[in-house]
Amino acid sequence: MQSKSIDTGEWKPRTETGRLVREGQITSIDEIFRAALPIREPEIVDILLPNLEEEVVDINLVQRQTDAGEKSRFRATVVVGNRDGYVGVGEGKAQEIGQAIRKAIVDAKLNVVPVRRGCGSWECRCHHSHSVPFKVEGKSGSVRVILIPAPRGTGLVAGDIAKVVLRLAGIQDVWSRTFGETRTASNFAKAVYDALRNTYKFMSPKDWGRV
Repeated sequence: MQSKSIDTGEWKPRTETGRLVREGQITSIDEIFRAALPIREPEIVDILLPNLEEEVVDINLVQRQTDAGEKSRFRATVVVGNRDGYVGVGEGKAQEIGQAIRKAIVDAKLNVVPVRRGCGSWECRCHHSHSVPFKVEGKSGSVRVILIPAPRGTGLVAGDIAKVVLRLAGIQDVWSRTFGETRTASNFAKAVYDALRNTYKFMSPKDWGRV
């Protein structure tokens, strides 16, 4: 499903970054990451990434022991992305499924990160941004994921949860290797997200002139 843009007239920013976006001094989410500004309000993402899509990848019933007995809540894991270089993963807990999903969407928007894409496969070298630019690794809990550049036409050679994160990030071709308890959907999604986030920690010669 696709997010709906908000009415900016009703939004009252609580942070400096939000104020700059609300006043139109920041018009692109790229400016936020170049200046290393924090995103603490989901409305910032709603305005700067209006075409963001959301997908629920996991819903679990979790229990916590309290003095009054066991307390049950739902935990939802949601992936958001614009299929063009931005992705986020978030979790939310609540007594109702709908409320847990809404919390997870907000958390995912606050965790949106840029993904550096490219053609890192020596078998391809097409110079189009269809895969990851180099091999990257991500980890969450017991799950470790390695993403390897693949030539065009390969597709997403990964598990179903990983495919959701990769697709919403705008990755079209990639090979992957996974280790650990990948049946834990939340950790699997976070590990892939961590690997994609790591693509932005290094720059290839192709990106030197963009800084």
